[in-house]
Formats: sequence, structure tokens, C-alpha cells
Amino acid sequence: MLAYGASVEQVDEIARMEKSTILEYLVRFCDAVENLYMREDLRKPMPRDLQRLLQKAEAQGFPGMIGSIDCIHVPWKNFPTAWQGDYGNRKGQKSIILEAVASFDCWVWHAFFGVAGSHNALNMLGQSPVFNDVLRGHSPQVTYQINNTVYSGAYYLADGIYPRRIIFVKTIPNPQSEEEKSFAAFQKGYRKDVERCFGILQAC
Repeated sequence: MLAYGASVEQVDEIARMEKSTILEYLVRFCDAVENLYMREDLRKPMPRDLQRLLQKAEAQGFPGMIGSIDCIHVPWKNFPTAWQGDYGNRKGQKSIILEAVASFDCWVWHAFFGVAGSHNALNMLGQSPVFNDVLRGHSPQVTYQINNTVYSGAYYLADGIYPRRIIFVKTIPNPQSEEEKSFAAFQKGYRKDVERCFGILQAC
């Protein structure tokens, strides 16, 4: 049912089980997955997690950074035909978009799936729980210092499509000076964390 988006009626003939039994075991399976993974993955960082993320980021030259954010279109091979026109990318291929925040050690602590329609990182952000938390003032409270100036509020490394907001640190387009070139290279290299996670997911 999860893999193919099949209904109970389709599964009961194959599994030779009653509908109520199939639904009960589907719920049990989902509960088991949640109990197994929610303690570590797909949850907001706790204070000890934040401390670990901030220490690593500061050592890499990005004080106050708590992860890299990006989106990817994941091909959806077995999408339900009833949703024929709802999901896809600009090329007309069936896909579902995933927004994720990943850390240096491939810990994905935010994943946002399943918005219908052809989306990109920019218009996905309007529905993102991460950005909604920022607007409500519920984002992690972090203070850090750069060039003797104290800042408050964590930020994410992002690519150029994201809007100019204080919570996104993007690379410098067309860097000229050595300092700008160095920053652009460091930002691009460190932002690869989320892309590496996407690569692992696609390989699986």
C-alpha cells in the first residue's frame, strides 16, 4: 500500500487478509518506523544537537549555521494513476519534491515531502515548516559573533534560488576579490552536505 499507493481493496486479494487486518498492520508498521527513527532523524535539533552543529560549523568558518537547505525532485516510478496530473517536474516527468535540511554528518533533521504541483525551492519555501517556524519566531535561538558584531538567530546555507533573507547565507555571485572567491568556495563546499544526502537517498 505504501509503495504503490494501492487501496485496501487491491491488497486484500493479493494478501488474502481482511481489510481490517491489513489496515491494523499498516498502522503497526508505520508506528514501528516512527518509533525506530524519530528519536534521531526527522526531528528538530535538541540543545545538545544544536551545540554539536554549531561547534562544527564554527570550526569550518560559519558561526551560527545549523545546516544546509535544498530541494530535489525525486522520480516517482510507482505513482498512483489517480494522481496523474498532480505531481511532476518541469520536464513532465512524474516526481515528488523533497525539501531537506542536512548536517555535516548526513543527519537529516527536516524533510518536507509531497506538495502537489510543479515546484522549485523558491515556491516550496512558502509552505515549508522550517520557514513558517522562522516567521512565527520559533526558530532555534542562537547568538554568535562575526567581526566584533553580535548576531542572533541561526541560519542555513542555501543556493542562489533562495530569496534574500537573513536566515539564508548564499554564495557570492561573480566573486572578484580573493576574499570573495575564498568565501564562495567555502560556502559551496560546505553546502554540499545536503546534496550528499540527496545522493545517498537516490542511490538507495
